[in-house]
Amino acid sequence: MTAAAPAPTSIREHPVVVLDLGGQYARLIARRVRDLGTYSEVVRGSIDADELLAMHPSAIILSGGPASVYEPGAPQVDPDVFGLGVPVLGICYGMQFMAKALGGEVSRNGVAEYGGTHLHRADDGGRLLDGIGEREQLVWMSHRDAVTRAPAGAIVTASTDQTPIAAFEDPARRLFAVQFHPEVVHTAHGETILDRFVHAIAQAPANWDPEHVIDEAVARIRAQVGDSGRVLCALSGGVDSSVAAMLVHRAVGDRLTCVFVDHGLLREGEAEQVVATMDGRFHVPVVHVDASDRFLELLAGVEDPERKRVIIGETFIRVFEQEAARIQREGDGEPVRFLVQGTLYSDVIESGGEDGVASNIKSHHNVGGLPDDMELELVEPLRLLFKDEARRVGEAVGLPPDLVWRQPFPGPGLGIRIVGSVDAERLRIVRAADAILRAEVAEAGLDRSIWQYFTVLLADVRSVGVQGDARTYAHPIVIRAVTSDDAMTADWARIPYEALSRISSRIVGEVDGVNRVLVDVTSKPPGTIEWE
Repeated sequence: MTAAAPAPTSIREHPVVVLDLGGQYARLIARRVRDLGTYSEVVRGSIDADELLAMHPSAIILSGGPASVYEPGAPQVDPDVFGLGVPVLGICYGMQFMAKALGGEVSRNGVAEYGGTHLHRADDGGRLLDGIGEREQLVWMSHRDAVTRAPAGAIVTASTDQTPIAAFEDPARRLFAVQFHPEVVHTAHGETILDRFVHAIAQAPANWDPEHVIDEAVARIRAQVGDSGRVLCALSGGVDSSVAAMLVHRAVGDRLTCVFVDHGLLREGEAEQVVATMDGRFHVPVVHVDASDRFLELLAGVEDPERKRVIIGETFIRVFEQEAARIQREGDGEPVRFLVQGTLYSDVIESGGEDGVASNIKSHHNVGGLPDDMELELVEPLRLLFKDEARRVGEAVGLPPDLVWRQPFPGPGLGIRIVGSVDAERLRIVRAADAILRAEVAEAGLDRSIWQYFTVLLADVRSVGVQGDARTYAHPIVIRAVTSDDAMTADWARIPYEALSRISSRIVGEVDGVNRVLVDVTSKPPGTIEWE
């Protein structure tokens, strides 16, 4: 089988397809390829070769993963993938699987390599590595197994002190493999290596940019929605739903009505900001529905975080359905058939993936929490975008910087920032603490350098304190602040001690019911950004 490559008519045609073989690597590889200006998509590693060929890929990348190729149940790739005539790059586990499938040997050499490692490029670095950086360069390794004999016809292009075959390629069959991870920033010339594979070798189209994304999104919305029927947008006020609303407004004009549902789980001042931005500045009609009592009643006594998310997701849909019926009844009688959501690619992945291959880390209210019998058809213009891509699209459609760069806020809101059941008093505490944190982070000039920062209330935990010479028995508040590009991975933010001191003093002094402030210093993985 060989792949035909007609001229692309869509920015999603001839993608770089990343086969997911485990871990966090596949998503990061896809991000890096998109950063190079080419559309990439993640699919299950076991995809059939004919099914993969039908995607008309310009290139295929086999991701890394934690398994051994000899373990029972280890991720598998259809061997026919290597005969498609499409350039294939195997990374880490992907390299090992490629070598084994093509007749080479893989074994555990007794010495693992983790972290920074010096790579020695061979005299003949092949098409992928030749001339990239110094002959000896720093790369990032994470493996125990290694290729000990390259497949017939392949040339070894690099090694390390512990791994004699750290890279090989078979240019005749357009197959390339590296043991290290070019997608991580710790690999000195990783971006250049990926760029060489994607553009110089595979000649993948380089047209993945905000302007092309906007044009295609508008065309897809029009094709889905058609020329009749009204459209509702589930507006939260965050960048995702706001960008989605602007794209749909471009596509259907005044057939769009944004519905802002106040579920009582918002931050201080949130509702007013949403209406002022969309209705006042962009003249997109916004209906403000106060459903806080309804949500709080349904959440009463519910402690399980997954159950909270499902309740919130389903209740959102029911409110939207009721608003759709009201708009049709009070308007011109034209039915409301579509519901717009700002679902992102990371939401889909964390909720189990497009095809259920990814593990379900947590159900996002707008993915895993949707009821099976919902009556409205979903329109999701951002479903294949990462967060930073959505921000760039937001800038391109003219959204103000304070909205585009507003820190992410989950659809379930403060309901998942209370560890325990939700009630009005607990919401008061976490909302007041969060307002202080946000004010002090902004005052310290850190609001653009920290990806996300918020407070968490440990509602069922109390500790002894001393305030005003009196004993207290009150709740702890946890500060969670992280740096990230797309929320798939994150590191805890190093807030200066002086700022932390002010934040802690204000929270304890101004928020009744709190006598202790903690700081979460966990990265993702192993933790998630949100606590629930």
